[in-house]
Amino acid sequence: MSSLAILFPGQGSQEKGMGRDAAEAVPEAMALWELAEKESGLPLRTIYWEDEDADMSDTRALQPALTVVNISLWLALKDKLTPACTAGHSLGEYASLAAAGVLSPEDAVRAVTLRGKLMAESGGAGHGMAAVLKTRIGDVEGIVERAVEQTGAELRIANYNSPAQFVISGEAEALEAAQGMIKEIKGRAVPLPVSGAFHSPLIQEAADEFARFLDTLQWNSPAFPVYHNATASTESDPEVIREIMKKQMTSSVLWIQTLDAMWGDGMREFAEIGPKGVLFKLLKPNFKDRDEPWEGRNIDSLDAVS
Repeated sequence: MSSLAILFPGQGSQEKGMGRDAAEAVPEAMALWELAEKESGLPLRTIYWEDEDADMSDTRALQPALTVVNISLWLALKDKLTPACTAGHSLGEYASLAAAGVLSPEDAVRAVTLRGKLMAESGGAGHGMAAVLKTRIGDVEGIVERAVEQTGAELRIANYNSPAQFVISGEAEALEAAQGMIKEIKGRAVPLPVSGAFHSPLIQEAADEFARFLDTLQWNSPAFPVYHNATASTESDPEVIREIMKKQMTSSVLWIQTLDAMWGDGMREFAEIGPKGVLFKLLKPNFKDRDEPWEGRNIDSLDAVS
């Protein structure tokens, strides 16, 4: 029985040249690039393959492009892998849904193209995010609570990435208060170059519009379990999955909890499919105290497939 979990990365994993080898080897993958360019109205292959000065972090371009890369790599190597389950980090969850057959690759690309556009436009003045490093979960939760009490502003933990890496998201006043408290306990808070307070209620209007689009898509039962960011659990009913995904944009990314659930369900092999290896690097801090062996790898190109 397989114990292999397939992981798909999200925003922040982009790099120049990503996905080109898979697109040139798999006609269906190149067709996804063409679809993403048509849907976004952007020259994505020029941005990520050719133009050295292009802004690769623009969420309007990044969300469709990275999703195409993740799905392209999956299409190129799916016959060589026997996954027991899958999960994707934030944006990466849409590649997981495509890999498991919940959404078609084409619908996943259409969805993230709109998602990227809406999230780019959702930024309000004084909204932002910050990475929190070298700080324990209890301390971060307490600091967020105190910052909200002091300022009356919105703030929440947007990403639970590892026991010492989090992302907070909210209004500037609360973010600044929290960053001061983090510094006092010798932690680090690093502002992120994003256009809004993602994974928080501050982008609810964008999430509502996106939810209406999700209602137009065909949702299928997963071929293998998908662990969802918003719940850190699996679901087999496609209608329930759709409702979970409607909440994903404003919900916290429960990555620590997802990996814990996978471990509890017997996963001991983890393969990140996508560029840069961000999720692969998060495996060690999440599993450092486990009393059983585990394996992890990053498959970022066709050359990485053995």
